[in-house]
Amino acid sequence: MFNTFFFQHLLIGKGENNEDAAYIGEAEVVADRLLQQIANKDFWNEAIFFGSKDKYLNKASIKYLENRLHELAIKAGRYSINQNTPTRSELSEAEQAELEEFLAHVKVLTATLGHKLFEALEETIEDNAVQNQIFYCRNGAGADSKGSPSTEGFIIYKDSLLMANEQPSLTNSISSERQKMLSEGILKIEGDYYRLTKDYIFTSSSRAATATLARSASGPLEWKTAEGIQLKSFNI
Repeated sequence: MFNTFFFQHLLIGKGENNEDAAYIGEAEVVADRLLQQIANKDFWNEAIFFGSKDKYLNKASIKYLENRLHELAIKAGRYSINQNTPTRSELSEAEQAELEEFLAHVKVLTATLGHKLFEALEETIEDNAVQNQIFYCRNGAGADSKGSPSTEGFIIYKDSLLMANEQPSLTNSISSERQKMLSEGILKIEGDYYRLTKDYIFTSSSRAATATLARSASGPLEWKTAEGIQLKSFNI
C-alpha cells in the first residue's frame, strides 16, 4: 500500500545544545524510511508523517510542501533546522492553493501534537482589548524590554535589554532559564546587560518582567504602555 503514496515527514528531537531541533523531509515508502531513520538516528526521538487519503500528493507536490514547511519553520525560529533549503516545485496556482490548504492542516496538527514548529510568535499575540498594544518594562538602571501578551504567555521582542546582575530575589528557575538562553545565543552579553537576539516567549508576564529586571517582579504592574498604563488595566 505504501508504494502508491507520498508522505511528508518531520523528525523532532534535541540539538547539540539541547535546543528543540527538527528535520523536514519526504518519503514514498514509510516503512523503509522509518527503518533508514532508525538506523541513522541522530538527534530525533519522535517522527510525524502526513499523507493524503485520496492520493493527490505526488513527488512534485511533496517537494513543494517540503520547501514551504522549511520556509515556515525558519521564519518561526522556534526549532533548530540544520538542513539545506529544499527545492520548490513549479506548480499551477490551483495546485498551490490546494497544497496551502493541506499545509494549514499540517500546522494545526503539528501544534496539536505539542510542537509549535511552524507557528511564528507574532501569530500567538492576543487579539482582544490589548489590540496589538506594545508594553514596556524598564528601570532606572537601564533595563528596557518591550513585548506583548501571547496565547502562550508573554513575548519579549528582539533587542530588548535585560539586567545582567541578578538580585537575591531572583528565583532559581528564572536564573536557570536566563543561563540557558545565554548558552543558546538567545541572550548576548553587552556590558551590564543582556541583549535579546530574537523574539522570545515566557510563560507569563511576571516571568518576563522578572527575567528583564533580574529580580522578583509582578508582570501586570511592571509592563506598561508608552503612556504608562499598566498591563493589569487590560484585564489580561
